[in-house]
Amino acid sequence: DMIYPPEGYIINRTENITALSDMLSLTSAMNSGTILEAKADMCTSNHDLILNLPCIKAVMPREEVCIGIKEGKTKDIAVISRVGKPVCFIVTGFEYINGEKTAVLSRRSAQERCIGSYLSKLKSGEVIDATVTHIEQFGCFVDIGCGLPSLISIDQISISRISHPRDRFAVGESIYAVVKAVEPEGRVQLSHKELLGTWAQNAELYLPGETVAGIIRSVEDYGVFVELTPNLAGLAEPCERS
Repeated sequence: DMIYPPEGYIINRTENITALSDMLSLTSAMNSGTILEAKADMCTSNHDLILNLPCIKAVMPREEVCIGIKEGKTKDIAVISRVGKPVCFIVTGFEYINGEKTAVLSRRSAQERCIGSYLSKLKSGEVIDATVTHIEQFGCFVDIGCGLPSLISIDQISISRISHPRDRFAVGESIYAVVKAVEPEGRVQLSHKELLGTWAQNAELYLPGETVAGIIRSVEDYGVFVELTPNLAGLAEPCERS
């Protein structure tokens, strides 16, 4: 099993549900530093996240929601956008807030551990799990562990050219990605096209003279580029009519 999976992976797993079910189990998880997951229910005016765990109400202070909030490097939209979605966390303690015993959570601590024990040790060529979080014209953002983001740029998605990353991926989809490099500041460069086979491997699927279906990806003056597989495209040249 993944130790630092993308968010949403463990929320329905038996171990996670059990740890959240009662105070004894939750306290045990706190003492062992276990990373848990639950849905963020609301965001306060101070941008703290509120989670209603099965056994206790919980708060995740704004600065504990993600790396960079405290330093001002991450905008508050990163906090607000977590509402209604699974968030990973470590229980850091219990406090009485407005007379009610409340669990205090930190997602930032889970992310820091993920970077130190997992992401910083990745090597070029490794294949990792990722979950698509949002898609832009220029690429696909993915969660590579504990809500930490990385980008697969559009030119790294497949060899066959596409007009938009949504031609390949959908938000919420679980995919694999190849590590290209880990930069000194910790950013992980990713690619996907290496997982789709070489030109030769894809070409072996077809025989000369065979009629096959394809997707038109580009129309040029000199012909039409037709995608047969994500890593194999061909040029259909104009045919002069007799």
